[in-house]
Amino acid sequence: MKTRRIKLISWNVNGLRAVMKKGFLETFATLNADILALQETKLQAHQRTESMTAIDGYQSYWSDAAVKKGYSGVGVYSRISPRSVKTGIGIERFDDEGRILELDMGDFVFFNIYFPNGQMSQERLDYKLDFFADFFAYTDQLMADGRSIVICGDYNIAHNEIDLKNARANEKRSGFLRIERDWLDRIVDHGYVDTFRHFNPETVKYSWWSYRFKARERNAGWRIDYFFVSRDIVDKGWVVKSFIDNEIYGSDHCPVGLILEI
Repeated sequence: MKTRRIKLISWNVNGLRAVMKKGFLETFATLNADILALQETKLQAHQRTESMTAIDGYQSYWSDAAVKKGYSGVGVYSRISPRSVKTGIGIERFDDEGRILELDMGDFVFFNIYFPNGQMSQERLDYKLDFFADFFAYTDQLMADGRSIVICGDYNIAHNEIDLKNARANEKRSGFLRIERDWLDRIVDHGYVDTFRHFNPETVKYSWWSYRFKARERNAGWRIDYFFVSRDIVDKGWVVKSFIDNEIYGSDHCPVGLILEI
């Protein structure tokens, strides 16, 4: 039986309008993704231009923040037509922030997620932890129903000390709190695989750098962008490569990728 090779890319662009001015369309062509997932588009529907949505060979799907303009937002460009598309998990307080896109691709269910940042306040940290709990309860049910799952995006958590430059200095900062890191431990225990660590158990590589203190020049970063997949995808041998593309600029994040052969 002939296999299909599918290249998936996830990139927090920190504002689609901003990255469009920094060569996004040229970068898009270079990435040559079958599915490209964006986080932090920071757009409403009326602000999307034809150059953003009508890219030859791709369909595009969007979820925008309903309650706050210029905030959050996710988008997916796909060469492969999904069976269905959803923009939430049925919980209004999460769905209204434009953080979720679910595409049923047949062989697997693909999620593009912009997980909340918990740095602003205890309230937002609680919101972030609630989001993790309810979102993974939703995907756990899909797995229980026999579906294969791919979850990409900005998780806003560095899992272990290897995943950020200054671990000890950030132990009390949201993004590396023990209570947040426990969530990534929990999903691994529940049968999700961090595909980059699967192939690169000891590689030090980051996907986000602060705009301050010349952090990217010094490579003082965090790995907070991931492709997690359900264990069955790995067991089937579908996962052939997972990577971080540090050479692409335009945002404070760089793209991360996954290649499947199905």
